[in-house]
Amino acid sequence: MNALLTPSTDRFECLSAQLDGLRRAHLAAPMPNAKERIESLKALSRMMQDHQQAIVQAICDDFGNRSNQETLFCEFVVVLGDIKDAIKHLKGWMKPQRRKVDLTLYPGAVNRVIPQPLGVVGVIVPWNFPLNLSIAPLVGIFAAGNRAMVKMSDRSRRLTRLLAEISPQYLPEDKLVFIEDDGEVGPHFSRLPFDHLLFTGSTATGRKVMASAADNLTPVTLELGGKSPAIIAPDFDLSIAASRLMFWKLLNAGQICTTVDYLFVPESSVEPFVALARRLATQRYPDLTSADYTSIIDEVAYQRLWDTVDDAKAKGARVVFLTDDERGDAATRKFPPLLLLDVSDDMVVMQREIFGPVLPIKTYRDREEVIEYVNRGPRPLALYPFTRDAETRDAYISRILSGGVSVNHCLLHVGQHDMPFGGVGASGMGHYHGRDGFMNFSKLRPVYRQGVIDTMKLLTPPYTTTTDKVLAVMQWIAR
Repeated sequence: MNALLTPSTDRFECLSAQLDGLRRAHLAAPMPNAKERIESLKALSRMMQDHQQAIVQAICDDFGNRSNQETLFCEFVVVLGDIKDAIKHLKGWMKPQRRKVDLTLYPGAVNRVIPQPLGVVGVIVPWNFPLNLSIAPLVGIFAAGNRAMVKMSDRSRRLTRLLAEISPQYLPEDKLVFIEDDGEVGPHFSRLPFDHLLFTGSTATGRKVMASAADNLTPVTLELGGKSPAIIAPDFDLSIAASRLMFWKLLNAGQICTTVDYLFVPESSVEPFVALARRLATQRYPDLTSADYTSIIDEVAYQRLWDTVDDAKAKGARVVFLTDDERGDAATRKFPPLLLLDVSDDMVVMQREIFGPVLPIKTYRDREEVIEYVNRGPRPLALYPFTRDAETRDAYISRILSGGVSVNHCLLHVGQHDMPFGGVGASGMGHYHGRDGFMNFSKLRPVYRQGVIDTMKLLTPPYTTTTDKVLAVMQWIAR
């Protein structure tokens, strides 16, 4: 029943029934072999490739406009690579791990840790990369042998309906189900007694999801956001830094949880950076009506960005538009890319995740200012130091704790198949991608197997002086 929930549906009962169906299927076949798991992964890949154009169009329509190239790069290339990598390494990941046995106390015994499926995993997907952030978790979930219910965003209705329609052609509905959200499904979904729950979204919503999951003691992986800083060190080529930073800041119109949320620039480099950023933006997006430039997801988000800029301007920030279009287009929700200079902490733009093509710039004189400033706030999801100096690089990495780091570029750590992705503190908990995703969605089950000789007989009551001597030997060995 890959059903789309409507306002008249008893949501919780319908969702519970779907979960019960997946759980029954899991209990009937709780330990899929490697071949079965690989077939599930291949099915995901075929689904994406067979319906590539329809998926790209659905995402574009949900946004209002997003370039085919950005969708292919951010949604298809990365995820298809994840699937290919998982298929290649799955058999190795599944192997039981041998662990040391204290042979003195337990001669002949064997210890193993066996990765086993958890059961049914719930996935709550945001709208900004709806294919990537639904399918990428499924790679780890299916590699680990689980089944999944995926609740899509209410801002991704066209894509959700497409996936709900086509997925049963590739995977049975007791393996995978997509849930459409009308804006009210989320709280019911997070109350379900999943065996694990993955949420990607804002920190504020993440707190609510975790509270709901706690009622069932459902373990959670939270991939949240936050304010991820970039830092240009004085030794780094400013033009290279500007080119890389502006590429990522304007990709998807800044609607990325790991994008640069604010930038530290040496005082003397501010005006040169502004000039470079403006030249780069006008070269890449000479006309905001271009299909290359992504729309803001909806009217509420579009107006929120203007309110954020107006708040900063009213409190003393200098607004620098990066293209000739300074008004944007409310009809298409194309928001003009801009910089904010002279920002202060009382501005909304420095307090909340921006999620748009707005880049605040702060100046600094020495790296201690940067370290102290970042560490005063919640731990960010990502950190982006630009420097050729190893000592400066290591100082930022060792003294600022973040979910991940890309040095001399942005976001690229997220796309590495053999690297865990996740936050820390207010930016999230838990990891997935690659082997780490497989482990995250597995129960690492310790199994002890008794040898021929049972030393525990020596500790069987009634206790005697012999028992005392055995315990004395055990304590001596343990010390």
